[in-house]
Amino acid sequence: MLLYVDAQYASPYAMSVFVGLKEKNISFDMQTLDLGAGANHMPDYAVTSLTQRVPTLIEGDFSLSESSAITEYLDEIHAGVALYPAAPKAKARARQIQAWLRSDLLPIRQERSTEVLFYRPSDAPLSIAAGQAAQKLFDAADRLLAPGREHLFDTWCIADVDLALMLNRLVLNGDAVPVRLADYAKRQWERASVQAWVNLARPPL
Repeated sequence: MLLYVDAQYASPYAMSVFVGLKEKNISFDMQTLDLGAGANHMPDYAVTSLTQRVPTLIEGDFSLSESSAITEYLDEIHAGVALYPAAPKAKARARQIQAWLRSDLLPIRQERSTEVLFYRPSDAPLSIAAGQAAQKLFDAADRLLAPGREHLFDTWCIADVDLALMLNRLVLNGDAVPVRLADYAKRQWERASVQAWVNLARPPL
């Protein structure tokens, strides 16, 4: 398999797929694209990636983009660590969490970009809009994470990575985060597959 990712290894969506491949113990190669230079819109890649985005996974003559579609595909065709819960309602909830984190909370993503996670923190305070988005994140995460539970569900799943990443945009920047949620995010960040992505050698910005 070949996985296309961004040149800075900073895409949260590429990270999610990378972690999924590592958890499944699937052998794969990576190729980077300079998104700032528009490499994802070049004709060759546009033919390869339907959405012209990263990540895109290539397997023989099959290509698939959009991270949650890729991790669902990997879970269906490969044995090993499950990326999603088996129970239908729990699996639906995990998909809901992924879709929500990818489509909402824009002020957090704008003011606490993934540069905070992989390069340097921001010294700008959160705007009112970002503060409101953060509170919405905390309220939802608090409801989702049962007291005393280490993961969203009975065992780890890929949605834990996505939720921890969103929380860590704030935690690793030094912003105020409820202790229980900060501890959860830090635990998820210590997972070996996550650390494999965190510790990739990144080019300077």
